[in-house]
Amino acid sequence: MAGLIKREDIDEVRNRTDLREVVESYVTLKSAGIGSFKGLCPFHDERSPSFHIRPQLGTFHCFGCGESGDVIAFIQKMDHSSFTETVELLAARINYELHYEDGGPGPRREDYGKRQRLVDAHKVAEEFFRTQLETGEGAAAREFLTGRGFDAEAVAHFSVGYAPKGWDGLLKHLRSRGFVDEELKLTGMFSEGNRGIYDRFRGRVVWPIRDLSGATIGFGARKLYEDDQGPKYLNTPETQLYKKSQVLYGLDLAKKQISKGRQIVVVEGYTDVMACHLAGITTAVATCGTAFGTDHIKISRRLLQDDGTGGEVIFTFDGDEAGQKAALRAFEEDQRFIAQTYVCVEPTGVDPCDLRLHRGDEAVRELIANKRPLFEFAIRAELKKFNLDTVEGRVQALRQTAPIVAAIRDSAIRPAYARELAGWLGMNNEDVNRSVAASIKRAKLPRNTPPAQPQAQAQAQAQGTPSAPAFERPDQRDPVMRLERQALEVVIQQPQRLTDEQWQAFYESRFMAPAHAAVHDGIVAASTAGASAASWVEVIREEVPEQLRSFVSELAVTVIPALDEHNLNRYCSDIINGLIELQITHRKAELIGRLQRAEMDPDGEEYSQVNKELMELEMRRRILRGT
Repeated sequence: MAGLIKREDIDEVRNRTDLREVVESYVTLKSAGIGSFKGLCPFHDERSPSFHIRPQLGTFHCFGCGESGDVIAFIQKMDHSSFTETVELLAARINYELHYEDGGPGPRREDYGKRQRLVDAHKVAEEFFRTQLETGEGAAAREFLTGRGFDAEAVAHFSVGYAPKGWDGLLKHLRSRGFVDEELKLTGMFSEGNRGIYDRFRGRVVWPIRDLSGATIGFGARKLYEDDQGPKYLNTPETQLYKKSQVLYGLDLAKKQISKGRQIVVVEGYTDVMACHLAGITTAVATCGTAFGTDHIKISRRLLQDDGTGGEVIFTFDGDEAGQKAALRAFEEDQRFIAQTYVCVEPTGVDPCDLRLHRGDEAVRELIANKRPLFEFAIRAELKKFNLDTVEGRVQALRQTAPIVAAIRDSAIRPAYARELAGWLGMNNEDVNRSVAASIKRAKLPRNTPPAQPQAQAQAQAQGTPSAPAFERPDQRDPVMRLERQALEVVIQQPQRLTDEQWQAFYESRFMAPAHAAVHDGIVAASTAGASAASWVEVIREEVPEQLRSFVSELAVTVIPALDEHNLNRYCSDIINGLIELQITHRKAELIGRLQRAEMDPDGEEYSQVNKELMELEMRRRILRGT
């Protein structure tokens, strides 16, 4: 097995990899100042963007949850991969050859990163299924797709394939490409019996399911033959790669339009996604054998930039009872979105694929255009459960629907729907308003819970072990603390803008806050070690105490208040000069204290030397101020 990857290669991979490009595979980013971008954090659920990146420094930091690091750390956290696997993955991405401490060219095939091997196996399988679609046996799959309104170009666009009827067609193919059975068992593409493993997908149309980066991580398959005793749709089971609660079919194709148009359309099946995209609704995605849940919402919100400035989520469901239930389940998750949520239910009960097939692309576009607010749909669905021709039925209906109106986030819309509900019920507006107000009051629960402890501290206490000494966070209301922090931000983010004189002054500076002083020492150590631009922030992080590594990333991504290069240069110079002046002030105070404490001879050499230094410091201060 290969040894450790050489440090210079790790630095080269980090330097050549575009952090913004990688992060945007998972998160929609928008500008947050010169060279800075922000978005909704992928590591915790939030309603306003607190996740920042600074690509030129290769650093990310979340001001909400504290997660931070470089592009390697980002991929490790997102994909749950090891450090070595991640570096190898990023190296392959930029076509860079790694070298190892033992002199070897890299890991042997059987030692290659497990996750990447699984991804490679899926890529080969996808190619195999697509090839099989063009064979004689694949005619049944081609007829099915044609019958659903998909021509060869559409089929190729969505990479649809065919799994042959045999028990080991894919198995033999992957073995011939160097994959061993122990690897293949982990892919979810095979079942296991008394005689070993065999193909899971047989005699079916197959759709590749991809992650946000476009890598195939699983498959969905529909049966074609009457003698197939399996379910109509069969998906990849849970694997290291494939988590159905975190996967949306078509998201790899839709993500750019979702971000651009601030809209996501959730449909129910693979062919519905295809039909919507071909009809021009290129923001359509589908869940894979599970309900649209919390993890799907987190992914959607990150792409929508769901921060209260617009955006819409549109659910489409079949008009049958199951579709109604699915819509109501979606409504239960509505409050997790800030974006407006809508529902589309075709009156005749057909899905988008059948709608396109029988009435064309325009009918699909009209279905989406005629969306209704999800809470309106939920209210009307609830009203159907009661006999509104009786007083008892209307009162019971009000009790059930008032909480739905109370849950409407927009306080301007809520009264309008209270009036609508009064009309649907045939009741007095005041009665409905009182019921809605009571529901709002009941929803406001007391907040008597104690403040949460930091996770590391809570865990240490639970285990009965002392937590590591924490650095107190400097109070930014203190002008000195604020200037110290601003100086660290400048030196970490814009080191190339400091003159040699400013660098020397920074080296000699004393920082009052212990946290700031430790970061200053880390910067000096990184500079002395000759850290490259690519590894600058990472080396500083390594040089500071572990508790401050996240703080270094925070300093690296904090937005500097400058709109252009000229103002940025001026700001950096002013801050560093301000730090120098602060040091002069500190030194002058020390010298004046010496004069006051000591009984110096006014004619003596020490007295003269102190006064000389005081004069030099004052001259330096005036030069800095330009006076």
